[in-house]
Amino acid sequence: MKNLFSLIFAGVIGGLITLLGIYWIQPHTGAIKEASDKTVNVSNINATPFSNAVTFDFKSAAKKSMPAVVHIKAKETEEADRSSGNPFFDFFGGGFGPQEGTGSGVIYTDDGYIITNNHVVEFADVIEVTLYDNRTFDAKLVGTDATTDLAVLKIEADALQTLDLADSDKAEVGEWVLAIGNPFDLTSTVTLGIVSAKGRDINILRGSRSIESFIQTDAAVNPGNSGGALVNAEGKLLGINSAIATQTGTFAGYSFAIPINIAKKVVDDIIEFGSSQRALIGIDIQDLDSDYAKELNLDISQGVVVVGVLDGTAGQFAGLLPDDVITKIDGKTINTAPELQEMVGRKRPGDIIKLTVNRGGEIKEIPVKLKAG
Repeated sequence: MKNLFSLIFAGVIGGLITLLGIYWIQPHTGAIKEASDKTVNVSNINATPFSNAVTFDFKSAAKKSMPAVVHIKAKETEEADRSSGNPFFDFFGGGFGPQEGTGSGVIYTDDGYIITNNHVVEFADVIEVTLYDNRTFDAKLVGTDATTDLAVLKIEADALQTLDLADSDKAEVGEWVLAIGNPFDLTSTVTLGIVSAKGRDINILRGSRSIESFIQTDAAVNPGNSGGALVNAEGKLLGINSAIATQTGTFAGYSFAIPINIAKKVVDDIIEFGSSQRALIGIDIQDLDSDYAKELNLDISQGVVVVGVLDGTAGQFAGLLPDDVITKIDGKTINTAPELQEMVGRKRPGDIIKLTVNRGGEIKEIPVKLKAG
């Protein structure tokens, strides 16, 4: 019996020695590799966020922005309706009646200049502005620009809340934005969306001189939002809400804002000169596509084709020709006609721009001194 216990004990000891030997001979297989894999995974989960990561808390942006957005009531008096030459006035004893409407505006300067849309106030001779704190002011119409659907109002006030301006050129598709305004007379309403496209032309302004290069968003915008603010996640003013794409008259998924880079130029002109100082190249243009590129025997598929050059214009004096394809302005790539119109729309008469042109496959740099339009 003692011999049996001795044999069992010796077997156990031998087994333990064998296991320990395997462990020490191969210490970094299996379990250690698995632990290493887990360490890598944990490291990835806890990685430092990208520097441009945006929080999903927009309270700060809304708090900054709401005091800078105003409610606008615009009204046409009966006298103004009569003097406008309304053909229905005498026949119906007052026509269809004086027009009235409401909209939004953005305080541009702390001494009372306000940006809104032209279509909000173009008919009115009485305009009332209500601030975020419910103070009400009579407003004077300083000037309008129908080609960009912008207008400037002035109220007698000071120390008003304003917004820092964003660089709308740097706005990216997919970034978060807030639309702030007064839809359906619901004051100080904030909606959230993303930039869903840039340089969008929806042919709403019409006219050969109109500039449509809208920032498209899916933030809900409805009647009454016109003239209100589109701000980025930092609470900086990115654009002026102007239109919606709809078949019903209410929001149907997409809204459109005038980029602040073009709005700033137009508004500054109106404040300084009373109207926008428009500069033109003097060319008829359209987008290049792959079929047009084949027709012109070009190996590019984006750019703006010069369809015609008007007599006596800056484009003619600079030497632009039909079928030239403009690909850059001042070194910035231009892919569509709305982008070109926006870039030129920021300039004033007398400014010189440098066009990069593809002429039959040859690249040319052509300086153009812009003329008044």
